[in-house]
Amino acid sequence: MKLQGQIALITGGSRGIGRATALAFAREGADIAFCHLNDGAKADETAAEIAALGRRALHRSVDVSDIAASKAFAAEVAAAFGPVDILFNNAGMNIRKPFEAYTEADFDAIVGVHLKGMFFMAQALYPAMVARGSGCIINVASQRGLKGAVNSAVYSAAKAGIMGLTRALAWESTPKGVRVNAIAPGPIDTDLTATMDAADRQAFIDALPIGRFGKPEEIAATALLLASPEGAFYVGATLSPNGGDVMY
Repeated sequence: MKLQGQIALITGGSRGIGRATALAFAREGADIAFCHLNDGAKADETAAEIAALGRRALHRSVDVSDIAASKAFAAEVAAAFGPVDILFNNAGMNIRKPFEAYTEADFDAIVGVHLKGMFFMAQALYPAMVARGSGCIINVASQRGLKGAVNSAVYSAAKAGIMGLTRALAWESTPKGVRVNAIAPGPIDTDLTATMDAADRQAFIDALPIGRFGKPEEIAATALLLASPEGAFYVGATLSPNGGDVMY
């Protein structure tokens, strides 16, 4: 197994990309700790699936924009399971509005979960990774951080910031044995895309070369590559499985 004996911490792990990644990592031998936000029923289901694979599972409701709560969760995981080997920084949310309609509260909520939340969860786990001389951090960005989108100015800005954070941290972390990379998924069938207007969704699909939205499991496969030994030469990279929405 590619992740045998490792500990993975996943934010936003109860459903969607986080859940698919938790299960992919567990199939490869990792024990899984994950957080969610008031999603206990789905979290219990995900934890049961992890346990059915023979791996340990732990979950808590955590607002990742709350630095103290993130640090407390990281400490609890380390105490229960041992040092964390892999961080999959995935928690996300969005508020879709025209640029001029965004409020300061909207801005703080989106940036708080994405950029601030990812920054400080990584910071909570990073010292122990450096002390061991090994670790893997994977930050989930978005193709919207590459190309932007209508009614998503703050989300696009936060996701672009995540890619910048990934590159900057990789410069510092790589000589210390900690690999840092990002994934910028295209449109994926998750709760975030389920709220799209049907006509907008179909127009999006029609514009995609692949002609469909992606599946969470397809992003989990990319995460597994970056977390496994096969991904050891990726440094500060942003991989973008996006169905052709962005080609670069």
